[in-house]
Parts: sequence; C-alpha cells; structure tokens
Amino acid sequence: MVNSTQVPYFALSAYLDTGVFKYLYFMILMCLYILIMCANLLLIVIICMNRSLHEPMYIFLCSLFVNELYGSTGLFPMLLVQILSDIHTVSAPLCFLQIFCLYSYACVEFLNLAVMSYDRYLAICCPLQYNTRMTRNKITILIAVAWIYASVSCFIPISLSAPLQLCGNIINKVYCDNYSIVKLACYDTTVNNIYGLIATSLTILCPVCLIFYTYMRILKICFSGSKQTRQKAISTCVPHLASLLNFSFGACFEIMQSRFNMNNVPNMLRIFLSLYWLTCQPLFNPLLYGLNMSNIRKHICIGALSFLIL
Repeated sequence: MVNSTQVPYFALSAYLDTGVFKYLYFMILMCLYILIMCANLLLIVIICMNRSLHEPMYIFLCSLFVNELYGSTGLFPMLLVQILSDIHTVSAPLCFLQIFCLYSYACVEFLNLAVMSYDRYLAICCPLQYNTRMTRNKITILIAVAWIYASVSCFIPISLSAPLQLCGNIINKVYCDNYSIVKLACYDTTVNNIYGLIATSLTILCPVCLIFYTYMRILKICFSGSKQTRQKAISTCVPHLASLLNFSFGACFEIMQSRFNMNNVPNMLRIFLSLYWLTCQPLFNPLLYGLNMSNIRKHICIGALSFLIL
C-alpha cells in the first residue's frame, strides 16, 4: 500500500506483444498523426490569413481545430513511444499530465460544439439580430470560458486522485486514465466518484442537450421556411451534427468501458474503440468542414494553385 505521489510509474497493460509488427503500427500511427497535424494546421492558417473568413462560425471552427491539435499531441507522442517500447510504463507526473490533456480536450470539444450550435441558432433563427448578439467580445468570452472551464474542471479530479493511497500501479489501457487510477485506490473513493459523475454530466449532458434544443428550433424554422432556407441550414448543420455524433459515440463507449466490465469484448476491439474518440475526431473534423464549406474549399484551391504556380 503506497501513496500515489510515491509511485514512480504506472504500467499500461493493454499493449499486446506484436513482435516486428510494432514497427508497422508505429508507421501507421505516425502517418495518422502527421496527417492530423497538417490538416488542422492548414485550416487554421487559411482561416487566420483570410479576412473574409473572420466570421463567428469560422472563428469557432478555428478553436475546434486548435483543440484537435492539442488533443492529438496529448495522445500520439506517448502512444508512439509506448508502441516501440518493450516495457510499457509511464512516470506518475507524465501520466497525470496526459490525463489532464485528454480530459480537457474532450471537455473543450463538447463545449465548442455547443457554442457552434448556439451560433448557428442565432444565424438561422434570429438573422436580423445576429450581428448585434454575436459580437467579437462575445465570441472571445465564449471561447475563453470553454477553455478555462475545461482546464479547471479537469484539474480537480487529478488533484483528488493524486493523494490517493494505491494498492497497485497497473492501468489496463494504452494511455493514462483517471478512473483507472481511482479504481486502484485502497480506501473509499466516494468523493472522486461523485465528482466524476457530476463533471461528466456537466461536460457531456448539458452541451448535448443544448445542441439538440438549438437544432430542434433550427429544424422548426427550416420546415416552415423556403427551400433556399432549408438548403442553407442543412449545408451548415449536417457537418456539425455528424461531428457531434461521431465524438459522442467514441466518448460514450470509453465511459462504458471504464465503468463496466467489458471482458467479453475482444481485446483488439476494445483498444480500437478506446482510441477511436481520440484519433478519428481530429481527422474527421478538418475533412468534414474543409470539404463541406465552400468558402474554405475555395481558399484551399487558391492556395494549392498558387503553390503549383510558384
């Protein structure tokens, strides 16, 4: 029985002995990480460099793409190191740092999607008041609140987990997870569990309820409006809902896997689904928004032509 502050490392036990195939997995994940970084950076640069895209919708998208870079960097470097390593251990401070990065990434993702749905609601349901209600100051406040709230709400469970007395140091994951550490505790963890339940509800249920409420209002306006209004609403709302459903699926499975016994699920499938919400969303969003939005597509084409001419 040792205090977690004295545990020098945690062992990640979900890694399989893949032999020489580990180099293949390393190359695949390295290529995926590079693709994610390049795709999100490209869209961030396009939005920042073109004044015509300095509108609320694109500014919120820029915040979303920055968050994808942040979350991917919290996962991939350590994941790549662990794949090549024969001993899958991580120091306690680095483990808690990864927990903070991944949890705050997930929190910002849901909050950013909720803010984007509110922006679309104002643009479609209150078009005459949109410019007065969605000002630069309000945009800044909404983005800042999302990031600050995520940082604070994710720091608290780590501060509750760090002093716990642990009876082991084995985490059955390929990355560090706070609830897995809580389950290693020797004594009662009621406070940790209560806070985890409250934080999960506020982080997931509240933004998702807000998103579905705003889109119910948007759909009501669309069906009572003209064909052009419906087409405009669909073109801007479908990518947003697809992104929400994609991320919610991965996050819900990860929560279920942490809370319930999933031993009947094949190990490879568990590993894939536990990584899904952290790997597919950062690649899914730039492809989804970049290919769907005509203004972004146009600037991508202009940039590509300029590069070829030079």
